[in-house]
Amino acid sequence: MTIVTLGDSLSAGYGLPREAAFTSQLEAALKAKGYSVSVPNTGVSGETTAGGLARLNWVLGDKPDLVIVALGSNDGLRGIDPAATRANLDRILATLKEKGVPAVLAGMLAPRNLGSEYGRAFDAIYPELAEKHGVPLYPFFLEGVALDPALNLDDGMHPNAKGVAIMVEGILPVVTSALDRIAAG
Repeated sequence: MTIVTLGDSLSAGYGLPREAAFTSQLEAALKAKGYSVSVPNTGVSGETTAGGLARLNWVLGDKPDLVIVALGSNDGLRGIDPAATRANLDRILATLKEKGVPAVLAGMLAPRNLGSEYGRAFDAIYPELAEKHGVPLYPFFLEGVALDPALNLDDGMHPNAKGVAIMVEGILPVVTSALDRIAAG
């Protein structure tokens, strides 16, 4: 099975060797559990939800069996209107559903320096869209990694190899559950 991550630098492995990137570590973890998978690195550093929506058909050209939608961190960092982020993610998930491609939604939280109103609006996007589209949600892609200097590169925003390993460990049950549902038909 092919798993594509529609993501940004967090999935692309910004600043890391290829084997330490999220996609490489996810593929290795799934293979260790007995899954026959390919997880190509399709993350694009700097990608926003608008950019992800624009390249969705290109990503679908690989005929993935599962898409992990891991976008929104750059929207939050740039202070993009949460309504625009929601609309882009909504369209991505609707398109995947229309094309019969199962998805997992990896959530993101807004940077806290943008205020509580922005944070509430942004943070609500992921659980609401997961429910609307009936897709599994991993609530926070950087769970256990965000703001921990020992798990991030010197920029404090991108996970190092150990941080990526924690991200993979966290999302792995959601991904394996989705793969098992696909295999069961």
